[in-house]
Amino acid sequence: MDLLATTSAAAVSSYALLSTIYKSLQALYAQPAMSSSRRDNLGQAEVLLPAVDVIVPCFNEDPNTLAECLASIARQDYAGKMQVYVVDDGSANRDAVAPVHHIYANDPRFSIILLASNVGKRKAQIAAIRSSSGDLVLNVDSDTILAADVVTKLVLKMRDPDIGAAMGQLIASNRTQTWLTRLIDMEYWLACNEERAAQARFGAVMCCCGPCAMYRRSALNLLLDQYEAQFFRGRPSDFGEDRHLTILMLKAGFRTEYVPDAIAATVVPHSLRPYLRQQLRWARSTFRDTFLALRLLPELDGYLTLDVVGQNLGPILLAISSLAALAQLLIGGSIPWWTGLTIAAMTMVRCSVAALRAREWRFIGFSFHTPINIFLLLPLKAYALCTLSNSDWLSRKVTNVPVEEEAQRVLSHTNVGRGAAHVGAGPTPLHKAGFPHRPSSLVATESVSGRDPSAAFK
Repeated sequence: MDLLATTSAAAVSSYALLSTIYKSLQALYAQPAMSSSRRDNLGQAEVLLPAVDVIVPCFNEDPNTLAECLASIARQDYAGKMQVYVVDDGSANRDAVAPVHHIYANDPRFSIILLASNVGKRKAQIAAIRSSSGDLVLNVDSDTILAADVVTKLVLKMRDPDIGAAMGQLIASNRTQTWLTRLIDMEYWLACNEERAAQARFGAVMCCCGPCAMYRRSALNLLLDQYEAQFFRGRPSDFGEDRHLTILMLKAGFRTEYVPDAIAATVVPHSLRPYLRQQLRWARSTFRDTFLALRLLPELDGYLTLDVVGQNLGPILLAISSLAALAQLLIGGSIPWWTGLTIAAMTMVRCSVAALRAREWRFIGFSFHTPINIFLLLPLKAYALCTLSNSDWLSRKVTNVPVEEEAQRVLSHTNVGRGAAHVGAGPTPLHKAGFPHRPSSLVATESVSGRDPSAAFK
């Protein structure tokens, strides 16, 4: 019993020391919200503005959700040329979303690509990338709503030619739906405004998240073949495309950035089962690309090495401590006070710091995420590590069809690159007015970064 108690205490003490150093530096390096005062300077040089291609891959998306996404893109205030490519990846509900396609059938900025069968999100993206020609490419998930100035603010950041990719700040559009969506919204704030913001201080955001990430086409052209042909243990890797593409950008010598005032609201899981599926997929992706990231560390700032160590070693120490404490309780009947109090103290300190930085007391409630992390996410990460070869999306089935053959066959029937898209006969077109530009839950969302994020969508 003394061995279990000593193991638990030693592991949790090591975890506390590592986390204190890591999180203190993270808070120090995290950049504050950047000012948009230079925005007008971008609009004054319209002839110099880069062309932007917005790519929206869709698979079995809810029609209202897709309509809200596309409406937010259509309302972008960007003064330069913008083309939008909506890629339907062989959806089974194509008849249901056809009215949404018809809304934009006569908008010269929009092109609809209908893939004959499901090829996966990555290949759907590549189909649109290879059929477009804009200077910058913005990937947007079909369940994401963009603030009206997102494209403008990301383009402003991308004016530095050394930057290969930039992401905006993510919030949960359905934050008020359940207790879990509230926790996930806070989790997103921490991931963006602590982790990504600190990494951006060194120009090395390790994952430009899929819901809203902009890439430089010249960089994409260099990396597209590698991006498409990612394999793990001889099998195609069909998820984690955002993290993998970000790592490829860093390997190629480009900087990756975070733009906190480019706000995008995305739908998050509202119950534990889909949340755990998502986390399992993300965990596998993170483990796979961590091996690639390790090769980059000697060329990057020392903080980023600490960042990788903290994100990977920290959970291991916490798991060892928790298992030893549980064994101590079940076998010996003694309460592991030191372990419990240390974890509780670390949790409250982190939540309090987040509440002060965000100026929102709701972050104290993020302490409820700790038991989820210990009892659900840590075992799930262990399972992910043991099943790294599994490439199942868990929420969707993917057929690996060669993208070039599929794209050539389908794109020949669309007006890609020539203005309006024609999707053929379908149900009576819906009116744009039938789709509010943001869900009611987003209107009700309160401030996430010292201001009301819903104001960005007005």
